Amino acid sequence: MTSILQSFTDPVLQAPTIGSMLMCLASALIGVIVFLRKRSLLGEALSHASYPGVVVSVLIVAALFPSLQEAMPVAILIGASATSFLGLWVIDKLERRFSIKSDAALCFVLSVFFGVGILIASRLQVTHALWYKTIQIFLYGQAATLTDVHIVIYAVLVLITIAILIALYRQIEMVIFDRSFAKCVGVKVPLVDTLLFALLILAIVIGIRSVGVVLMAGMLIAPAVAARQLTNRLWVMLVLAAMFGAVSGFLGNYLSVQIPQWGQERGLEWKFSLPTGPMILLSASFMSILALLFASDNGVVSRSWRIAAFRMQCLGENLLKHFWKQGEGGVVCVKDIHKLHNLGSWQVRFLLWNLQRQGWVEKKASGDFALTRDGWLRGERIVRLHRLWEAYLVYLGQGAEKVHRSAEEMEHILTPELEKELTELLQDPRHDPHHQPIPRSKELL
Repeated sequence: MTSILQSFTDPVLQAPTIGSMLMCLASALIGVIVFLRKRSLLGEALSHASYPGVVVSVLIVAALFPSLQEAMPVAILIGASATSFLGLWVIDKLERRFSIKSDAALCFVLSVFFGVGILIASRLQVTHALWYKTIQIFLYGQAATLTDVHIVIYAVLVLITIAILIALYRQIEMVIFDRSFAKCVGVKVPLVDTLLFALLILAIVIGIRSVGVVLMAGMLIAPAVAARQLTNRLWVMLVLAAMFGAVSGFLGNYLSVQIPQWGQERGLEWKFSLPTGPMILLSASFMSILALLFASDNGVVSRSWRIAAFRMQCLGENLLKHFWKQGEGGVVCVKDIHKLHNLGSWQVRFLLWNLQRQGWVEKKASGDFALTRDGWLRGERIVRLHRLWEAYLVYLGQGAEKVHRSAEEMEHILTPELEKELTELLQDPRHDPHHQPIPRSKELL
């Protein structure tokens, strides 16, 4: 099995690993800008728009300058950049001059330009198979064949990207979040837009050598999606996205080598290979899924846990109210809880266990439950908040018969500060709209 260190020192693996990491890092930084500006499809459209430039560049160099094959990468870079800028110009004209919506213009450019590239390439497949093979590298990517030259190219791209982001950080921040304010304070918004678009196109035309035209948009967006779940600050998001991009570039290369070796060592009968480009994107997508699921603030699992915890808190507080209404020293049997609150047996057991754990209820020798002193005070405060909110709604002009449901919801989220403000506004009322006494405010233990 190949070690992690070998990925950076082995003559065969070194260039693909380092080159992919640098490419993914640069793409992730640009992807953050595209993602925050809600132009995620723009990367997809421009990456496909670059394909006819690749095809035409290969055709011109191979047909007219067969002795200058070393210049092929430079020609491809120029051709892909030209058609990408042309695609961007067409998108802008469709949106501004013909009032076509952004998504329609993007889809139009994506399909038309990519269709032209495929049309020319399909002809070369018959007439010049060797040239066609060269073109296919840029369609699906071939990170495993990167060389030291690509490392230098990607390193320059990273340095340019970081330098521009640092130099224009405040201007970029204003353009992303408030373009009108940016114009008012003298920011040259068109110039900033041009630089960002140039960086985007540069990242795309260089990156398609690794992951291909088809997958390039994913490498722009996936790290940004993962980073967005973990922070609300732009500079932190840029750093996290760069980290995710670099890690995905490494994992894509490492796993594309390791998994086939693992299969061969275990005697798998079939031979298989994992392309590096798709593995890079899958690694980035996997990190995005993990962030979407487990991010502390916005993750699906985290939010579901908080929602479930709040619901159990509400059920527990409703149960405390029921205990409190039995009077001080009153007991409640488990069967009554089942009937009155329509809860399952496991819910009742869990709620009672949780209330016992917090020291709010205690189990009697008879098997029934009663409030402790702390539980009595807690239940009293919930009842107070409920009736205080009912009084406030009637104060606002609502009918007394309509306020109970709202109070059932608000009693669980009213803070001590709001309780104090309501008490002062209503002049410390003694009874709620239903003529029931409102318990006095007491400090909870």
